[in-house]
Amino acid sequence: MRPASDMRERAPLAARPSPTVTYREPPAGPLPSRTLAAFGFGRAARAIDDPRWLGVALEPLGEAPVEVWTVDADVTYGRDGDLRWSRGGGWLYAAVECDEADHGGPEGAAAHAYRQLSAFVSRGPECHVQRIWNYLGAINAGAGDDERYKLFCNGRIAGMGEAFAQGFPAASAIGHHASEGLLQVYLLATDRPGTRVENPRQVSAWQYPRQYGRTPPSFARGTLLPADDLLAISGTAAVVGHASAHAGDLAAQLAETRRNRDALLANGGIPEGFDARAPLKAYVRHPADAAEVKAFADAHWPDAPLVVVHGDICREELLVEIDGWRYR
Repeated sequence: MRPASDMRERAPLAARPSPTVTYREPPAGPLPSRTLAAFGFGRAARAIDDPRWLGVALEPLGEAPVEVWTVDADVTYGRDGDLRWSRGGGWLYAAVECDEADHGGPEGAAAHAYRQLSAFVSRGPECHVQRIWNYLGAINAGAGDDERYKLFCNGRIAGMGEAFAQGFPAASAIGHHASEGLLQVYLLATDRPGTRVENPRQVSAWQYPRQYGRTPPSFARGTLLPADDLLAISGTAAVVGHASAHAGDLAAQLAETRRNRDALLANGGIPEGFDARAPLKAYVRHPADAAEVKAFADAHWPDAPLVVVHGDICREELLVEIDGWRYR
């Protein structure tokens, strides 16, 4: 597999517009026909019997809107065992939920989820994975190479197939506090290649040294989608080079995270800042820190929609991680 690089190759100019990502009030009825995917957060989210709907196992800390992806075309959708999918307008959403107990633990479950997704994506025209999310329980449990996140990374790379051969996508991996055995993985893919974007302040994750596990994390810092109209931003935390910074200091970690996000935007040729069309998601390790995270976002990105959820970062010393989208 060839890892992602920060090459600046351009996608075809005729690429379709990217999906519109918004935070909305929970739907009162069925999902509209042009909804590619919709995500509720936490146990209180309304369940909808539709493959496009996913109840994310992360509890909201404050307001709990629904995240909605909309495309400029009618959408078809279905299920295939653990996998659910929808497609329309050249875009594909696919998700796998599984129980680790059925696959021998976090490594086997990750390999299963990624094999399912890779095989499905490879069979269709929307074979270019742009962005992927991973949510697993007790992400920091275990010592050394047996830490659950490191085991997950082993399984992820084992399950990746031809769908990831062009380079790793932008990604987030977060620990939830629901059933420990629940693994949720979902992705956005399309029929044109995007452009992987790295952060010059950070070592590319797939080049991390051995201290981070037998298998380095397999993701790019961001992906510029094919129409060059939207940057998908990976989970971003206070990592400089490959080392965590400001252990235990939330304010300093937030400031470092902001510097990393600004550097990524600059390297992707995206104007600085986040406006009303740039939805952000903050994962906060300690619920008591949610107010400080929200205040920081209000001070620096006052117009950007923000969802704050209870989630553990993949390194135990990190207190917050922020991902999201930035439209041109």
